[in-house]
Parts: sequence; C-alpha cells; structure tokens
Amino acid sequence: MNLEKEKLSLREAQKLVLLSQRLPGIKATGSSVNATLETIEHLGYVQIDTISVIERAHHHTLYNRNPRYQSSHLDTLVADKKVFEYWSHAAAYLPMEEFRFSMPRKHAIATGKQKHWFKQDDSVMQWVLDRIKNEGPLMAKDFDKKGVKPGEWKTAPKKQALENLFMQGDLMIKERVNFHKVYDLTERVLPPAIDTTLPTEMEQGKFLVKKYLQTNGLGKLSEMTYLLKNIKPAVTNALNLMLETSEIKEIQVDKTDYYVLPESLELLNQPLSRKKLKILSPFDNLLIQRKRTKEIFKFDYLLECYVPQHKRKHGYFTLPILWDGKLVARMDSKADRKKGILNILQLTLEPDLKKIEEFSSALKKELQAFMKFNSCKSIRLHKTIPLGFKKEFERSYPNLMP
Repeated sequence: MNLEKEKLSLREAQKLVLLSQRLPGIKATGSSVNATLETIEHLGYVQIDTISVIERAHHHTLYNRNPRYQSSHLDTLVADKKVFEYWSHAAAYLPMEEFRFSMPRKHAIATGKQKHWFKQDDSVMQWVLDRIKNEGPLMAKDFDKKGVKPGEWKTAPKKQALENLFMQGDLMIKERVNFHKVYDLTERVLPPAIDTTLPTEMEQGKFLVKKYLQTNGLGKLSEMTYLLKNIKPAVTNALNLMLETSEIKEIQVDKTDYYVLPESLELLNQPLSRKKLKILSPFDNLLIQRKRTKEIFKFDYLLECYVPQHKRKHGYFTLPILWDGKLVARMDSKADRKKGILNILQLTLEPDLKKIEEFSSALKKELQAFMKFNSCKSIRLHKTIPLGFKKEFERSYPNLMP
C-alpha cells in the first residue's frame, strides 16, 4: 500500500492559500452590503482593531476582498443581526449563522472551566446586568456615576463586569457609537430563529477544522487551534475522524505536512490574478499567524508598533504588499485626514523582488484606490529602500507630493 503523501510545490500552496482567502479580491454580484456579508461568512471572522493611523483593520480587511465596501456596512449588518461581535483568536466580527459555535467558550467561562483575564465580582456583575435589563442598552460610560456611591465600583471594575458578562454570553454588543460598545441582553440582540444549542465536542472540532481549511486552503493542528484555549483535544479527535472518513487528506509542502479538504485542491485549476496588487492590513486573515506566513510565503513579518521606536526597522504600522502571488514589499503609512495626505513614511521592497517596473505600475494603480479609501486626496512618499526606487517612483506618479 502506497502511503506517500501528495506533494504541492510552494508556488501551488501559495496559490491555494490566496484563492481560499479570496485575495487579491473577487467580483461579486448583488448589493455591496451583501457582498460584505458573504465575505465575512466565508472568512469566519474579521479581526477588530483600534489603531487608526490608516483605516481600521476590520474595514481594511473587508475592503481588500470587496472593492465596493463601505465602512457603514458593518453597522448595517450588526443592526440587521447578520453579524455579531465576539472573540475568535481576538476580538472580531463573526457571522450570525455560526453563532452556536461561539457558545462553548461562553459556557466554559460561565461555568468556571475557563479563566477570563478579569477577576469576577458577582455583585458588580449582577448590578450591571440589572441596570441593562431595566434601562435598556448601555455603554461603559453610563456606569460612571449613576447609582454608585463615592468610592464604590469605579471605572475599572465596571468595565471588567461588562467584559465578563459579554465573554460568558449574558450580554452582546448591540451596536457601536463612535466606536464605543453598546451592550444589551443577549436575548434582546439575537434574532429569534437562531440556533442556540451547545455543540458537542466533536461538532465543535469538525467545525473548526472545516472552517479553517475552507478559508485558508491548507493547515496544521497548531494553526487551527491558534490562541484558542482548551480546544486542541477536540480538534485532534476531529482530524483523526475526518481522515478516516476521507473528509480531509494529508499533503506535503516543502517537507511540511498539512491537512486539506479534497475539494479545495480543485481551486488550483482556477486562475490567480497575479497582476493585481493589494496593500494588506497587519491583521488581515492571511497574515495573522506570522510563523505560517514565513513558512508558506517566506515573508518574515513583525508589526513594529509594539517595538521601541529606536529598534524599528520598517516602521510603526507596516502594511505588507501582495503582488504576483507573493508578499513582495512593506509600506509604513499614516493618513493625515485633516490635510488629505496619505503619507508613505517608508516603502521597503523585498530583496528578491525582480520585476521592479511591473511592480511599480501595479502599486501606482492600487495607491489611487487606497488613497481614496483612507479619505485622502494626495500622496507623499518620504523614503524607500532601496533608495533608488524613490526617484523612479516620483517621476511617474502624478499625485505624489514633494
């Protein structure tokens, strides 16, 4: 019996991952907001982030897959109860159709089987819950003074209580007002027909395996359980069963073993748009696991906003650039929205990028759209590595400011 695994070249693996991630974007029919919903349902989550030197990560990630994306789409989809906020590997927008698979974590926290990072104070939590039950949706600032004696239940405990109630499933985020969370009782937020049955361990494990492989093309156990607590045994059991039933198969890429859905391999017969360039968010689903990005795309990426300034190599908020099916450059950017200028503080080309002229042409085209996405009217390029690329770029880019 021949047990040798099927092999994919690194280039084939990269293509499979990108097509599964729907990058550099696909044409969608129907309304633009429905295209956004379909993107979230396909990806399974879109990470929320507060950094706003350019358009926030959740908007950026969706924009790169839906060119018609508008920032109002998320508010619309939350109001229509099509998506909701909870925790994936981090805070995220999730599809409402998959709500029940958020419940095991909530149940584990509520029953004390899983620790949350805030200490639980039952009296504060009950007080917060009662106020929302009686008064309706509230924000954290609504608890600052009203009904609280001097020195009692100050800001930090109140926010901790809200977060604990949210994480264990008693509260949901009904909406955001100027990016501030508005909490309400879960039963008042959920659509009436939503399935709220708690998945079995095997159901949860199979869901995580299938979802990961559908959206990422191929994956390992460590990637499927990335930052998910107490889930490794369930995913391991699911992988073993799905291998036995041929729902998944094992393949090898660059001497590394991965799991894949057999039907996903059919994507390799589809074309990949290599000429189109995309400027990615550091929190894009494609990039969020840095070790995986290095293994599959040979792109060693570190988000340096958490690094002391004097130790930064590429910049505060560096955006990886996808082109020709590869990650070929990184761009540290900051939008000056008052002046309408998109500042490219540093543009660094990867050493193995050879098709400089073709890359430059694709970058100029995408920058026109990216500038508008960030509410800017012009672009200022400050520095490039290599230095010689700056002069070439300045000569041929009409919107570039001195």
